[in-house]
Amino acid sequence: MSDAIKPDITMDLKGLACPMPVVKVSQQIKKMQIGQVLAAETTDPGAHADFPAWAKSTGNEILSTDKKDTVTTFYIKKLK
Repeated sequence: MSDAIKPDITMDLKGLACPMPVVKVSQQIKKMQIGQVLAAETTDPGAHADFPAWAKSTGNEILSTDKKDTVTTFYIKKLK
């Protein structure tokens, strides 16, 4: 985990294939307050393209992306 970023919620999306990681994050972020940070842990290689595209289209921000072995964690800040 990125030492500077403290997520409010962590989602384990490992093993899920496209489009499910983005669908689950989209559902969760709607329940969150503006300014909160979500950590999404995924093994889906497509997430590297999917999450940035989703964040741009929804007006949210990818703060950081950490990759360790086969797991990538996206830190997403809710902006609206």
